[in-house]
Amino acid sequence: MSQDAAPKPSAVEGHKEQSRFLRGGIAEELAQETDHFSESDKSLIKFHGFYQQDNRDVRKERKGAGKLFIFMVRCKIPGGKVTASQYLALDRLADEHANGTLRITSRQGIQFHGVIKTGLKEIIAGINETLLTTLGACGDVNRNVMASPAPFADPIYKSLQNTADTLAAHFAPRTGAYHEIWLNGEKVAQDAETVEPIYGKLYLPRKFKIGLGLTYDNSVDVFAQDQGLLGIVENGKLVGYNLLVGGGMGMTHGNHNTFPHIAQPMAFVTPDQVVQATEAVVEIFRQHGNRADRKRARIKYVVHDWGVEKFREVLAKHLPFPLVLPRDVQVKGFPLFLGWNAQGDGKFFYGVSVENGRIKDEGELKLKSALRTIVEKYQPRILLTPMQDILLCDLPETAQADIEKILTAHHVLPPGRISLVQQHSMACPAIPTCGLAISEAERGLPKVIDLLEAELKSLGLESEKVSVRMTGCPNGCVRPYQCDIGIVGRSGDKYTLFVGGNLEGSRLNFQFKDLVPLPQIVPTLKPLLEAYRAERQAGEGFGDYCHRLGAEKTMALAGGSGAA
Repeated sequence: MSQDAAPKPSAVEGHKEQSRFLRGGIAEELAQETDHFSESDKSLIKFHGFYQQDNRDVRKERKGAGKLFIFMVRCKIPGGKVTASQYLALDRLADEHANGTLRITSRQGIQFHGVIKTGLKEIIAGINETLLTTLGACGDVNRNVMASPAPFADPIYKSLQNTADTLAAHFAPRTGAYHEIWLNGEKVAQDAETVEPIYGKLYLPRKFKIGLGLTYDNSVDVFAQDQGLLGIVENGKLVGYNLLVGGGMGMTHGNHNTFPHIAQPMAFVTPDQVVQATEAVVEIFRQHGNRADRKRARIKYVVHDWGVEKFREVLAKHLPFPLVLPRDVQVKGFPLFLGWNAQGDGKFFYGVSVENGRIKDEGELKLKSALRTIVEKYQPRILLTPMQDILLCDLPETAQADIEKILTAHHVLPPGRISLVQQHSMACPAIPTCGLAISEAERGLPKVIDLLEAELKSLGLESEKVSVRMTGCPNGCVRPYQCDIGIVGRSGDKYTLFVGGNLEGSRLNFQFKDLVPLPQIVPTLKPLLEAYRAERQAGEGFGDYCHRLGAEKTMALAGGSGAA
């Protein structure tokens, strides 16, 4: 092959090209008495909103019998908006077709785990009956559009939510394959020119994520998005957005060509220009994204390799209006919206903290039952947050005591009895369901938080907001590379620790120590926490202190054994 020859597209590109707009052999494989899909269709089912996985907890005992295949099904819910009737239907579907739990994602969606192949059609049809969808929740398309979940009677927040709906609808795949396979079974005649006017036959090189935030409310982690829209308010009015491009958390251990990246400000757009500007960015990604190496296929690498100025030049050619440079603004504020709050319209909302997003009944803690009881009784509007919590909205003032009584009866702690560090923590599902996980996360983080709570309290730091995020692999689904303390699965029970980000997510953290065993995570952090207590400046957060200290001096403070 000559030096000028284009690199060979990845196998997934071939799967998409031969898929007949995401049909593949999915319908035929559904009709077969097998418990999983073939490799090519395994790529395509993601576009339909679900992943093929296996129960890794039982691999050893099934040795020789093959994997026990299960599926994760994801709802795409723009801005995390759910009606009471939708929530109750999802609660029921979790019992009928999944493992009995609901999981709020870090992108304001809901996932079902433990679905088997024979239950896929019923659960997807059931989700669509509620007027929600799984289409485009995964795959090489625009994923769920995030927006601040604040339920305040404020036109600015309502504008963010409405824009999230508009973008989600505009960038939804147009193929008729989804309805053919999962819903009415009717085949739709479509050709290449009309079926996917935005994505084309090959769709995007990889996934694309959008989030809308505000300079004073970055609860969506706007800098982690492939495209962030940072709302700018002047004189009480949303005048427009800084268009940020190139955020992304995923990387691969040992592959220095992969890395997390913070989205860069490219332009300022008015509210009526948002859709056209986003389509221009998506078009650039579709044309110039890497289709040979999926590990390097995100738009962040286009931004990194080109640089901001070149990307801006190319973007200007794709925009149907003159490019205006972004405003010089600072991001401050990362609200959680927990507890009892007034909405500003005479109604109230209650924010319930959900540990790692998992809504379940386990032991004394009956969170799933508590939420079902409240939703059935009060029929609240529901908002899911980017921190995997749930907001129960449009409540009468008289409901507070009753709601707290219901929560207490089900052993659900009110936010006032949950530590700040737990409130600001997140973990991905990891083992046993995620095939990419190399370490525990959702099941491992509670142990870390328990130890960290005790350490912070002993140091008198329990009133500090310290963000902690843990993932079972370096793909970074809960955005661990921009928080105060990132814990990333490295090998078995060993993790790489990162520090130096911040609560607002406006900068990347840096590696603190590698190959730290799970029980040694907090002992390793202890000397650094002690130094923070002794040397911090007024109002300085933990990540800010680490950033000021610098990587070299910070790493010198690593405690614990941390040995491989």
